[in-house]
Amino acid sequence: MSSVTGKEDPEFREALRVLQGGGFDASAPLFGTGTDLAVDRPRIIEWYVQGLFSDQPQALAEALSCACFLGRTGIAEYLLDHGVSPTAGDGTGMDAFHWAVNRGKLEAVRLLIRRKAPLEVRNMHGTTVLGTAVWSIINEPWWPDQLRIIEELLAAGARVEEAGYPTGHEQVDAVLRRHGAS
Repeated sequence: MSSVTGKEDPEFREALRVLQGGGFDASAPLFGTGTDLAVDRPRIIEWYVQGLFSDQPQALAEALSCACFLGRTGIAEYLLDHGVSPTAGDGTGMDAFHWAVNRGKLEAVRLLIRRKAPLEVRNMHGTTVLGTAVWSIINEPWWPDQLRIIEELLAAGARVEEAGYPTGHEQVDAVLRRHGAS
């Protein structure tokens, strides 16, 4: 019986299809917990080490966006360390930074700030990461760190004008005023 390996692996081919289609929730099992890569070696990292992404740069970039969407900062850091650009994985219309703020993933946001990911790149909706964070806290207020993310983006130099002040959200507007919105 012959075994299928490498790029012919149906699981890898399906993962490429799902990642490039923006199926980040469905891809979660491939990313493990993303905290200690020495202990929890996720499939995405195994495939990277095996060289399966060598001719799949867009899928690899989407893997970074997915890692940030899921809050798997260990994987995101690994991919950034191996040259994946934080702005490249925008096949869904939003890159890794936009997804991190949209999903309230504070540690992923902090990682991208430390790595000097651009704050003013616009997504498919025409908003920067700050604009996306503000939209998310108003329209999808599910994540406990959303206000903290807005504060950290502003402290990192995000342009307060991109927030659409006044937003109508009392706490957000207070943060924006502290950072110069008028």
